[in-house]
Amino acid sequence: MSRSKAPANTYATLREIESRLKSIKNIEKITNTMKIVASTKLSRAQRAMFDSRAYGETSDEIFKKAETLPASEGNKLIIVSSSDKGLCGGIHSQISKAVRARLALEPDADLVILGDKAKTQLARTYASNIVLSFNQVGKEIPTFAEAQTIADQIFKLGKKYDSIEIVYNKFKSGISFEPTSVPAFTEESLKSSPNFSAYDIEEDLAEDLTEFALANAIYWALAEGHACEQSARRSAMDNASKNAGDMIGRYSILYNRTRQAVITNELVDIITGASSLQ
Repeated sequence: MSRSKAPANTYATLREIESRLKSIKNIEKITNTMKIVASTKLSRAQRAMFDSRAYGETSDEIFKKAETLPASEGNKLIIVSSSDKGLCGGIHSQISKAVRARLALEPDADLVILGDKAKTQLARTYASNIVLSFNQVGKEIPTFAEAQTIADQIFKLGKKYDSIEIVYNKFKSGISFEPTSVPAFTEESLKSSPNFSAYDIEEDLAEDLTEFALANAIYWALAEGHACEQSARRSAMDNASKNAGDMIGRYSILYNRTRQAVITNELVDIITGASSLQ
């Protein structure tokens, strides 16, 4: 009885290994395809990112020369730049971690979240801080029109903020990024700048300038974050493909050894049966 059960168990194990090997090969094909797609999107995302930096850095230069400083007290708004998609490593978790660190110091700050990933993570502990959220943002390459729409919705909240901060992932290299923040100055901060008078700007246009500067900063953050996401996804899919390749190698060896064991058992049974007939 024991010898008749062993081959059946071996055959079942062989079929299971073959099925598992086939599944891993299919996963490897998917991850390789996603890696290629992410690599293609990354080159376009980097071009958009460099274009957005021209917008953001120009605005920053104006505020630096005017010596504009954010208000140290009053209502605080934190804009979190994330996205809706996963499969890109810990890029969203790092943003959420950076925001939690800021909220630990300023627990009354309001949150505007761009993307469902960061919203899901932050809503667990800071749901009452979230005043506005957006999804489907950055699904493709971000545009200034999207950033302008977001800025308009923020101003339509009707709440006066003394300081605004945008938290996003800054692209450093193809394999490196870090959570970074950039201030978005309010109209009052601009008017109280020591060198504001150096610019020939009418006071009634200061509000338009700050709205435009906020849209610039949001566009910059979205474009940087999109490039980081594509880079992180490419790296994640590359690692997944390598892991799948290693598993395919191990399961192929296991499959061959198991198959050899099955053949050996069958030969033993045949030889044993032939010997008993003699």
